[in-house]
Amino acid sequence: MLTQTLPILLFAFLILFPLARPDLGSDRSSLLALRSAVGGRTLFWNATEQSPCDWAGVKCEDNRVTVLRLPGVALSGQLPSGIFGNLTRLRTLSLRLNALTGQLPSDLASCVNLRNLYLQGNLLSGEIPDFLFTLRDLVRLNLASNNFSGGISPGFNNLTRLKTLFLENNQLTGLIPPELDIPKLEQFNVSNNLLNGPVPEKLQSFQVDSFLGNSLCGLPFETCSTNVTLPGENNKNNGGKKLSGGAIAGIVIGSVLAFLLILVIFLVLCRKKSSNKKTSAVDIATVKHPEVEIPGEKPEGDVENGEYGNGYSVAAAAAAAMTGNGKAEANSGGVGAKKLVFFGNAARVFDLEDLLRASAEVLGKGTFGTAYKAVLEMGTVVAVKRLKDVTISEREFREKIEAVGAMDHENLVPLRAYYYSRDEKLLVHDYMTMGSLSALLHGNKGAGRTPLNWDIRSAIALGAARGIEYLHSQGPSVSHGNIKSSNILLTNSYDARVSDFGLAHLVGPSSTPNRVAGYRAPEVTDPRKVSQKADVYSFGVLLLELLTGKAPTHALLNEEGVDLPRWVQSIVREEWTSEVFDLELLRYQNVEEEMVQLLQLAVDCAAQYPDKRPSMYVVAKRIDELRRSSLRDNHNPEFDHIK
Repeated sequence: MLTQTLPILLFAFLILFPLARPDLGSDRSSLLALRSAVGGRTLFWNATEQSPCDWAGVKCEDNRVTVLRLPGVALSGQLPSGIFGNLTRLRTLSLRLNALTGQLPSDLASCVNLRNLYLQGNLLSGEIPDFLFTLRDLVRLNLASNNFSGGISPGFNNLTRLKTLFLENNQLTGLIPPELDIPKLEQFNVSNNLLNGPVPEKLQSFQVDSFLGNSLCGLPFETCSTNVTLPGENNKNNGGKKLSGGAIAGIVIGSVLAFLLILVIFLVLCRKKSSNKKTSAVDIATVKHPEVEIPGEKPEGDVENGEYGNGYSVAAAAAAAMTGNGKAEANSGGVGAKKLVFFGNAARVFDLEDLLRASAEVLGKGTFGTAYKAVLEMGTVVAVKRLKDVTISEREFREKIEAVGAMDHENLVPLRAYYYSRDEKLLVHDYMTMGSLSALLHGNKGAGRTPLNWDIRSAIALGAARGIEYLHSQGPSVSHGNIKSSNILLTNSYDARVSDFGLAHLVGPSSTPNRVAGYRAPEVTDPRKVSQKADVYSFGVLLLELLTGKAPTHALLNEEGVDLPRWVQSIVREEWTSEVFDLELLRYQNVEEEMVQLLQLAVDCAAQYPDKRPSMYVVAKRIDELRRSSLRDNHNPEFDHIK
């Protein structure tokens, strides 16, 4: 009897053996099967090594694979079934920015410990599978920029721990389920789909850009029309009615009368305008350019495209207002005459009258005033900053601004000249053609955008660090006080120039409450008194902005009120380090080590306590060493011009 049952037991053991609990060996086999199925230019895993824990993108705990990160490594084709059934301990799966196609494999449901699933930037299709709603530990789910279709299922309500849900740039249709209610949801985006109908009440707290590119109504959009027919409603009462002949005639007559009335009003306004040619340009400027509030008479003429009719620009009108009579007093030689004061050997190729005649455009409003791009008649282009809230005396102003003008370093924006009067203070700088780092990082993301790779970003970081290091070398009491990405300007070759240095001590307290939001060190109580260590903190935030692509006040930071340094630190603690980097940087896998080192330096700079932060000398030196290391190991002649 025993001899008869033994073969049966042995056969059953052999059949059931593959169903035994997976181990690191089965994880390894699954990863090799994945590589065979979807390839990838960086999946050069050494199959002869017994442990996959040393393979690129793989992390293990307790002798099991828990993290698989393969972003932007040219994976293509369909994810095969039978792979994830063994990777049951996965907590993070990142396959974003590849070329994966088809539907998600159903055995992904076996990864019940999955917390983070990043699949954005692929070509995945089909409906969002229901098995995802069984992964109840999911915290972050990103399916954006794929080809998913069908509706949004109320099954998302099962994911009670979910904090991030990104579904934008797909082909999802229908209503957003009105019963959708994910209690811990903090980040949500369904923009650029084919959705329609009202935004559910539980989602109306999200910003409008979470819903753009659909046919949605209700908060945060306009109120839904009462005659909108939702699916399942009867619309027969509205479909068969036609306008009567009398109604049509009434509409036509009303339209003609309305047109005649508008024509009469237009003729009256034209006559009134022609009889009032002496209208003050101040009034016109106030209407079309309310940010320009200038006392005194202005030249006659209408404001057109930011310029006064006789060639005076918005900036020139501000300069003309300095004298109180609309005429420049430069070089007049009279008592109390005002003129531009140039620094050192700066070329005096223009004077105040030239500045008054210059055409200009507003570049933006900053902490200390409004900046203009001024094009002089001889073709010279300069940047003019019109200061606001300057509360110190003329003598003190001249002393402080002349100290600023004496600063001379290749990574500073040089101050060429200044103007001072009781009502107006102007600073004249070199014009930086590429604008600010802030605009470059957070501006146009569409076609034609120059990708900001590691070489460019690290060069900008080094240039800015050297500029601030120079400022700090002028004495222990010298600091910048307003370091932020909009104050890092760029040349055509992406060389960084630090601007707005030395101005923090000129303005009154009314300019400072909202200053450098997100960049300010925690110990700073008076923004006019910023130490060098506080500058280091601000520079650390700037580095984090360079690496993550997120502004310090980014709306999608994980929790309301959490600043950028704490957000980065929380992710690093969870060992999701690669998830903090900007997508444009993740395309450059060969510099990942240098990116991580720069991230650590940024975290060190943004330490909570000042004595834990390095000096700017140490910061600049470490960035220089990182750049030399990456350029030596990954030489690219395309960037030989970058310092």
